Amino acid sequence: MRGAKSAKWVAIAAVVALGATACGGGGDDNSSGGGSKGNGVVSVEIGEPQNSLVPSNTYETEGGQVINALFTGLTKLDADNKVVNAMAESIESKDNKVWTIKLKSGYTFHNGEKVTAQSFADAWNYGANQTNAQQTNPLFSHIAGYADLNPGEGKKPTTDKLSGLKVVDDSTLQVTLSGAFSAFPSQLSFTAFVPLPKAFFKDPKAFGEAPIGNGPFKMSGTFKHNQEIDTVKYDKYPDASKIEVKGVDFKIYSNPDTAYKDLVAGNLDSLLTIPTSGLPTYHKDLNGRYIDEADSAVGYIGFPIKYNKAFQNADLRKAISMSIDRKTISSKIFLGARTPADDYISPIIDGYRKGACGEACTYNPTKAKELYKQSGGLPGNTLEIGYNADGGHKEWVEAVSNEIQQALGIKVTAKPFEQFQTILNDLDAKKYQGAFRMAWSMDYPDMEDYLRPVFSKEAIANGSNYSGYTNETFEQLLVQGDQAPTHEEAIKKYQAADDVLLKDLPYIPVYFYTMNAGFSDKIKSMKVAGHQILWDTVKLS
Repeated sequence: MRGAKSAKWVAIAAVVALGATACGGGGDDNSSGGGSKGNGVVSVEIGEPQNSLVPSNTYETEGGQVINALFTGLTKLDADNKVVNAMAESIESKDNKVWTIKLKSGYTFHNGEKVTAQSFADAWNYGANQTNAQQTNPLFSHIAGYADLNPGEGKKPTTDKLSGLKVVDDSTLQVTLSGAFSAFPSQLSFTAFVPLPKAFFKDPKAFGEAPIGNGPFKMSGTFKHNQEIDTVKYDKYPDASKIEVKGVDFKIYSNPDTAYKDLVAGNLDSLLTIPTSGLPTYHKDLNGRYIDEADSAVGYIGFPIKYNKAFQNADLRKAISMSIDRKTISSKIFLGARTPADDYISPIIDGYRKGACGEACTYNPTKAKELYKQSGGLPGNTLEIGYNADGGHKEWVEAVSNEIQQALGIKVTAKPFEQFQTILNDLDAKKYQGAFRMAWSMDYPDMEDYLRPVFSKEAIANGSNYSGYTNETFEQLLVQGDQAPTHEEAIKKYQAADDVLLKDLPYIPVYFYTMNAGFSDKIKSMKVAGHQILWDTVKLS
């Protein structure tokens, strides 16, 4: 979702790219515009989601924020980033391959339809089917029968159901995986695995503009593109009494600086990423109303290796990486709100290794220039780095561009795209072939989630592998990690896969995110996990 954000990144993905300038927002009597207290409605900044609001087609933080409010899955993250049961009463397995899931009672969709095991099975079958071209399709690859639903380009599936899903009764779902996968309950915390009502399958396109979920909030009207997405509390939600907020207005911004000004002025209630313009003063501006915590996201510079031969030399990519002074970027541009990245794995995840990237992530302009020349360099000695202008990335991408230019003696240009969805769409369509700013935030807290959804072969068509990167050794190590009998043994295999990436450098890790969020005086306190607001923790003033 998460991830950065991602996750399509951050969150959770996610890709982290929470951008903002009020292109709309507010609009009716329930709006929290103006910072009005007392009505229980709060406003949250997001950028324009890449797609309509279909859970299995949402793989970035913008849409993920909304899906998280509208739907409840089987598991979720708590305030400590630990996976706990949500709609699942229990999730059990004797071999990490066959899982029996029991559902809690009392959950209904916002149209009154009962949520059953079939609601989950139908949703997962849809998400896993290549015919439907859902962004999160690779996340279903562990379930038996996935290969039958994904025979490959130019071929049609001979079935529309995953053989690994068995609906035992309304409250029991049995899931058989293609192999042991100990992180399966953790994976279920991602929004791609939420249930869907029957109405979705009648008209998926219309559903995406006004989703019918089973979560704590329901839609109020339809998705107003580039303006806002309004929701109200669903009173029949089982845990409704634990939620003080009466509604959430997701205000869509295209300039994060404008969002920050709105936050300080009381015209916005929550901003999950303080832009660089606000970093020098946000502690003072917000008078204690901020959150500074470790985050799961990693920021990158990526290369379309498969689609642009100019980037296919690993030494060239290493030279560019060694041209970046990560410490200066973190301390001068982000004022300590980022830390230098030295791995593809976030430090908050089991399996992270300090300094794993080694020389490739260490600033050394002299050696970088030598390596650049040895690699044959770039055509015309020019490099372009694309980034989304709605996410507060201008300053650091331009700073990195200048560093590379000075170190390598080439011309480097930072190219802005108006919205995150714009550059994602161009990357999806293989239209943009320059280097690009990207980030990933966990969908679920496991090393595997930083590897397969971003760098695997299957993630090229339906995931976040915008590089087109493939490596058979990497693929084999992923499978070995999946099937390891213990968490500790899985980590060793995933670390070996991580080492393959650190040698090939399809993306350059630049920095680790920290959570620098702010909220208005309408909110007394709140907690965030996986770059998602935990609505049962939000206390109003």
